[in-house]
Amino acid sequence: MTSRPKRPKRPTARRGAPAVAALCAALLTAAAGCTTAADDTGRNTAPGKTALPRAGVDFDYQLGGPYTPPDTVGAVVRDRTERPVPGLYNVCYVNAFQAQPDALGWWRKHHPELLLRDADGEPVVDRDWDEVLLDTSTADGRRRLAEIVGGWVDGCAAAGYQAVEPDNLDSYERSDGLLTAADNLAFAELVARRAHSAGLAVAQKNTVALAPEARELGFDFAVAEECGQYDECGAYADAYDDRVLVVEYRPSGFAAACEEWGGRLSVVLRDLDLVPAGEDGYVRRTC
Repeated sequence: MTSRPKRPKRPTARRGAPAVAALCAALLTAAAGCTTAADDTGRNTAPGKTALPRAGVDFDYQLGGPYTPPDTVGAVVRDRTERPVPGLYNVCYVNAFQAQPDALGWWRKHHPELLLRDADGEPVVDRDWDEVLLDTSTADGRRRLAEIVGGWVDGCAAAGYQAVEPDNLDSYERSDGLLTAADNLAFAELVARRAHSAGLAVAQKNTVALAPEARELGFDFAVAEECGQYDECGAYADAYDDRVLVVEYRPSGFAAACEEWGGRLSVVLRDLDLVPAGEDGYVRRTC
């Protein structure tokens, strides 16, 4: 089988902004909670409450840098260090399960015990990204991590985002057996609670095998990279009632996603580096 391409580049992230007051009192569940509908462009129709993206909304994936979205776009995903787009449904990217390379010094200085280490005491690294994994293996570690990542999530809410995308739910697959799916799901639940308390919806990022469990824990929709390429879109669609933002990086995957899911899910073809419009290599197409 053809191997998956290297995951797209992510921009450098900074620590989150100060916390904001809670807007939603309880953790959302898959069936209920303080959610509202979005209008035909995917915009939040009830400010101050948690809104979900409309199924099939035209969206843009801008992790490589912000730019003015096309006029048809109703939802956009940007890094937490960037400003949201007024009038659109904005999803805030947060690297929740791994340490950004430029932030590793901060982690080593302030929270070295929260970095995952092997039997020799060496940090466990995601080699594709040169990112050290965060240690979600204990309840106390998860609680402390949730306070740090929760501050970033609160910063997304304060900036005006409607949702958060915590990345690297699948870090346990790169942990050399030191982490389990259960560890990461337990931490994900804490992040989801923090996001919901700040009035943000929560997107599951990849890891299709955990979609049913993530939905039960309170995740609201999905951001799925290459689900068309690997025939995984249906599992996300079933778990999240078609509220799935599909990002494809290869024409073959894009064609497959459009053919089977273009009438139901949000599908976009982007260049692997996610460069801003106007730069060399920029690609963006929709079904």
